[in-house]
Amino acid sequence: MSVSKPPPPHSHFQPPNPSSHLSLPTGGAPLAPASPSPSPVKISMQEHFAINVCPGPIMPIPQISDFFPRFHDFPCPPPPPQRERQVVREAGPAEGEKGDVKEAEEPMYSDDDEDTYLGTLEFSLLFDQEHNCLHCTVHKAKGLKAMDSNGLADPYVKLHLLPGASKANKLRTKTLKNTLNPVWNETLIYHGITAADMTTKTLRLCVCDMDRLGRNEFIGEVRVVLKKLREGETKRYNMGLERQMQHKEGSSLAVEQGAPVAEEERGRILVSLCYNQEKNTLCVGIIRCAHLAAMDSNGYSDPFVKIVLQPEAGKKSKYKTSVKKKTLNPEFNEEFFYEVPHDQLAKKTLEISVWDYDLGMSNDFIGGVELGINAKGERLRHWFECLKHIGKKVEYWHTLTQQGQPSSD
Repeated sequence: MSVSKPPPPHSHFQPPNPSSHLSLPTGGAPLAPASPSPSPVKISMQEHFAINVCPGPIMPIPQISDFFPRFHDFPCPPPPPQRERQVVREAGPAEGEKGDVKEAEEPMYSDDDEDTYLGTLEFSLLFDQEHNCLHCTVHKAKGLKAMDSNGLADPYVKLHLLPGASKANKLRTKTLKNTLNPVWNETLIYHGITAADMTTKTLRLCVCDMDRLGRNEFIGEVRVVLKKLREGETKRYNMGLERQMQHKEGSSLAVEQGAPVAEEERGRILVSLCYNQEKNTLCVGIIRCAHLAAMDSNGYSDPFVKIVLQPEAGKKSKYKTSVKKKTLNPEFNEEFFYEVPHDQLAKKTLEISVWDYDLGMSNDFIGGVELGINAKGERLRHWFECLKHIGKKVEYWHTLTQQGQPSSD
């Protein structure tokens, strides 16, 4: 009696001839049929070629495995986590601005590109209320974006006070060549900054790449709201650079340039007054100007200052300073003396006007201020302190206005 094995599972080959089966010996008890061995996983030719044969565990190719339901149980590698763009803003625009909304609306699938990482800028700020100065020390930058073909950049930092005319309050550091990690340690000073300015102004620091053959390239910027800065306290910042929308800023500047120049944009002047009772003279000091309005086509002015003590008493009542070329922040440090009795000084008015010098043409009026008994606010207070504190030099910053133009040139 012979026992044949069951036919193998579905195969492409024909089953063998039954006559070829082996015969078991008749003697003894018949043997039970052997238990079939566990069959291996059956993989068709098409499925075999769909398996990823890269080093490591055998894994199906995810795109092709979708066509083979039997491989859905294979573990698939998790998708790479989406990189969220994190913007470190220690002191930025106020909440609710459009810039913050745009950051939230950025798609999550954006990978590393030119806007992902621009570098960091480290600087410190100090407000000196006694001298009306804002000190900004630019320390260094790290990991700046490469802007040149050699994989490096020629970075520098420029500062602006917003709102306001751009060139009138622009300061900049020196340029460092061929580096993505520049170290400046350079202090830039804004003069004529009052406590009222600190509540309304924002300091903008832009990092740019200098290009001698073409236009300088913008790398990134940071902004600091100055009202968060305490008087007399040095605060250090380390902020990530951001790429702000340039067209929005350009449109706002275009509106400002086309509109009439506001009083704040005419500039400021630092004046000192001192009355010497022994010589019966009034000493008027023209120290410096700051943030003057640009009157020339090159974006600058050639300023000088005229002073007149009204009512006039001949040529000795009119003086003017020297001309400072191509600047919006001139420093004069010049003094002028008027011989006038102290009892007559209360009836006088001091007219101070700033002009832009034009060769061969009429000079352009920038702004002016009047000090005297008919003045108001800081101008009146300055005049009274000079009359009260005889022999003491009293310095005040005054805002230049269009209404301060003298009646007689």
